[in-house]
Amino acid sequence: MQKKVTFVTHVCTHYTIKLFELLSEKHKFKFYFTGSGRNYRDKNNEVPCGNFDGKYLKGVFIFPKFGMTFGLFKILFEKQDIFIKTIVDRFALPFVFLVAKILIKPFILWTGMWMHPNTFFHKISYGFTKFIYRHSDAIIVYGEHVKRYLVGLGIDTEKIFIAPHSVDNTLFDLTASDVEKSQLKKNLGLNGGKIILCVGRLEECKGHKYLIEAIAMIKDIPVTLLLIGRGSKKDALEQQCKSSSIKYRFLGYVPNDQLYRYFSIAEIFVLPSITTKDFKEPWGLVINEAMNQGCPIIATDAVGAAAGGLVENGKNGLIVPEKNSLALKEAIEALLRDQKLRDQMSQSSRERIKKWSIEKMVTGFISAIDFVSQPPQKDSVGLFQS
Repeated sequence: MQKKVTFVTHVCTHYTIKLFELLSEKHKFKFYFTGSGRNYRDKNNEVPCGNFDGKYLKGVFIFPKFGMTFGLFKILFEKQDIFIKTIVDRFALPFVFLVAKILIKPFILWTGMWMHPNTFFHKISYGFTKFIYRHSDAIIVYGEHVKRYLVGLGIDTEKIFIAPHSVDNTLFDLTASDVEKSQLKKNLGLNGGKIILCVGRLEECKGHKYLIEAIAMIKDIPVTLLLIGRGSKKDALEQQCKSSSIKYRFLGYVPNDQLYRYFSIAEIFVLPSITTKDFKEPWGLVINEAMNQGCPIIATDAVGAAAGGLVENGKNGLIVPEKNSLALKEAIEALLRDQKLRDQMSQSSRERIKKWSIEKMVTGFISAIDFVSQPPQKDSVGLFQS
């Protein structure tokens, strides 16, 4: 029997639109978006609601990092069977959690966190976050790495469901012809040499400085670093490239429907993310995108897609320690010097990503919904029980 599900998150993106559409075919979902783009890191990635019942809600900022979405109060008066909430949003998360408990309805948390941030706010909120983990009726996670983290906190493994973090592969497995690739390289001035591609925000947490240091240590292989993305570290990173005398190109923002062309011309895709006080890469969906074009992957052990099993060390890529420029350099060189290994990893990337689909992600969500829809057990733990 179909359930009425209220799903609250911050924004609808190109990553989630198909997920929400497929979920709506299974149950009667109503989606509420609390961010209106303000909490999402790139306004260009916000998309309108797709073929599902969704609505953006207006809110106001009380403090710089604390906004209130008053439109959420309407969910108190709607007849819903289940509530789902992402872990983001300092107002909406506790609000939806408490509403579900007040109305005695199942609450499902969707999270990709595998490290609790170490900022002042997060230190004082840690206890309440664990409380939500413990008293969620089910938790949907990006991958095995998040499940391991939660189990380590003492969360019941039975109520944790993996929805493998995925993209709509049909958007990224498009074919770029040899003519298109040649023309793109020509337009970018990239003819000759090997292309190392990195896509992501130009911020400290993405670890670009270590990638630049690594490439600067490669002396006998012609390499060009191609960086796609925008952020506050752009000027500093460009100065580092100039000081290191490496060949590089910064492209800024590239529309998502054009990214596959850039993945198609890269010898290697690198995601060198690092752990900071307020960030540990939950996943890194750019890896999913790159694998659709057969890119061998190099990722640090601070990347969720590596810790969560999408990147298999030695099979479709290499996993290196974070903040280790020498390890990055050695991994890049190992792949650039071995065409056969790159070809094998390229094929492995294509094969593996076909199995890492939105459809499997939907299965994880539906399993969690089925779990909380079961009649309560006599020994179930109440909200205010220890």
